[in-house]
Amino acid sequence: MALYNPPLQVVAFVGTRRGDPERGPQVRLRSEEAALRLLSDGELAWVQGPRRQELATVVIDEAVPKGCVVVRDIAGIVVSEIVRLTKPDLDTGGSRGVLA
Repeated sequence: MALYNPPLQVVAFVGTRRGDPERGPQVRLRSEEAALRLLSDGELAWVQGPRRQELATVVIDEAVPKGCVVVRDIAGIVVSEIVRLTKPDLDTGGSRGVLA
C-alpha cells in the first residue's frame, strides 16, 4: 500500500560548523506533516532531493509553515527546492550477497 506523500518545499537551510554543539543532518517539519508520513520526533527519515537522498533526524517544529521543511547539514539541497520525506523500510530484508 502506497502512502500519500505530498512534496515539501525547503524554506530554510542551516549549515553548522565544526565545534557546534549540535550538528548533523536534520529535517524540521510540522506535526501534521510528520503524521501524514508516519514519522515521529527523533526518528530517521529519507530526505529525497533533486540530486540525492540522505538520512536525517526528524524534529517536530510547529513554527515551520505548513507544506514546508527546514533542513540542516544536508548536502545537495538548497532553499526553495522540493523534497520528499519517507520512512526507511528497516523491516524488509534485502539481499546481502553470498557471504553475508
